[in-house]
Amino acid sequence: MMSMVEFESALKYFDENGDGKISPLELKNRVAILGGEFRYEDAEMAIATWDSDGDGFLSLNDFVELMEESGKEEMLNDLKEAFEMYIDVEELSEFITPKSLKRMFGKLGESKSINECELMIKHFDLNGDGLLSFQEFVIMMGFEDTTG
Repeated sequence: MMSMVEFESALKYFDENGDGKISPLELKNRVAILGGEFRYEDAEMAIATWDSDGDGFLSLNDFVELMEESGKEEMLNDLKEAFEMYIDVEELSEFITPKSLKRMFGKLGESKSINECELMIKHFDLNGDGLLSFQEFVIMMGFEDTTG
């Protein structure tokens, strides 16, 4: 997670006129410099979404919230990719099974028995079905699932 000094520094990068806030035009210009395409209307919509005081600009607090939320989304995407490495593709399952967990440990160079894998799953299996869903995997990895 970024420190407040890092957030302030990032805000200053986007804040071309130095007024302590990010306007839609500043956001559009900086995203373009970073190599992204971003229409002015999209910048206005993004700012409207995160603008807590309704002044049409992103303050430091708005910017921090935006960056933290983006970080959560990125983390959830990373966790989804990791989860998909563990799911039982042979069973066409959307869950981590003891068998798929054992297989993944083998790929990582560790030997675990099916019984050991069942015990590991049981520890985080909130609904007692003997499988790990994505939500249970997120909790196991120490990240609160805010997707509902």
